[in-house]
Amino acid sequence: MSNDEELQLRKRRILSIDGGGILGTFPAAFLAGLEQHLQGRPIGSYFDLIAGTSTGGIIAIGLAMGLRASDLLDLYEYRGPEIFGQGHGVVADFIFDKLRRARRLVMNKHDSGPLRTVLEDVLGDKRIGDARTRLLIPAWNPVARSVYIYKTAHHPRLRNDYKSLAVDAAMATAAAPTYFRQHITQHAVGLTDGGTWANNPTALAVVEAITMLGWPGRSLDVLSLGCLEEIYTIRKWSGIGTLGAKIIKLFMDGQSHSAMGIAKLLTGHEHERTAIHRINHTVPYNAYRMDDTRVIQDLKGLGYSFARDRQPVLDPVFFGQPAEAFAPVYGLDQEPGTVKTERLSA
Repeated sequence: MSNDEELQLRKRRILSIDGGGILGTFPAAFLAGLEQHLQGRPIGSYFDLIAGTSTGGIIAIGLAMGLRASDLLDLYEYRGPEIFGQGHGVVADFIFDKLRRARRLVMNKHDSGPLRTVLEDVLGDKRIGDARTRLLIPAWNPVARSVYIYKTAHHPRLRNDYKSLAVDAAMATAAAPTYFRQHITQHAVGLTDGGTWANNPTALAVVEAITMLGWPGRSLDVLSLGCLEEIYTIRKWSGIGTLGAKIIKLFMDGQSHSAMGIAKLLTGHEHERTAIHRINHTVPYNAYRMDDTRVIQDLKGLGYSFARDRQPVLDPVFFGQPAEAFAPVYGLDQEPGTVKTERLSA
């Protein structure tokens, strides 16, 4: 491809948000910090495709529905303790935490009811088809042992998910094993957290863009947001007892790093151009737990600090002007089986 042809490539912008429970406060605050400079426009309107897993899926769905990042930050800041059964005082929180830890040995640690209540307050009865931006929300079907990805109708084959409740998709992608019970959809499908296979959905989003949407890899710019990266070591002789919870981190870190590698290869060699802008922060192991709401203010400050630092670099790449309006193949106002022919000819 010549330089002139490269310049004529139509740029497409992708936002990808990792999973991480209450640690989602960090990417929510980061986006809210950037959003302050967008002349009143919600930050989601600047992206052509938004992908998110678990807590990142909740943020992704909210942004695609037109919510402001600052509204989603409020969800974490003011309703986070409600979701995880905290905020009752130091002594009560200590006792309840011990009880939940014991309960986690045999069943899910947290009740899913408060999470659903908060999501219904934020998303109401909106459906995936109400999204103003293309969406990609991974979950996992443990019975069929298969991936289950909620998608907007951005391709003629995607005929079902746009009718699904946004709350269903959010509950499914956030149903982290041992933390929340499986989410049972309206069709009796039991789903768990997409973080079991795509906690970092960056590669998933890039593959979707290239294969399903037909966007050239070199036309993509990706803003990939993490939920903190823990520093830990694994001894050469480690067993199950010595690894403990680190074994989960081991698998999730491997998935995340492989996702970044795949995305970089598909979007062009990183020595030729910076296509993937990864925002994350390393912290000591176990310093921030995914259900510890006492760290919310620290995470909020960290997110705003990163936004202040990265805004001059990210602005010209992602926020020059809003993305073109998304026209889905199928709409909620259509008769079943009909197709928007103008979208297919585009």
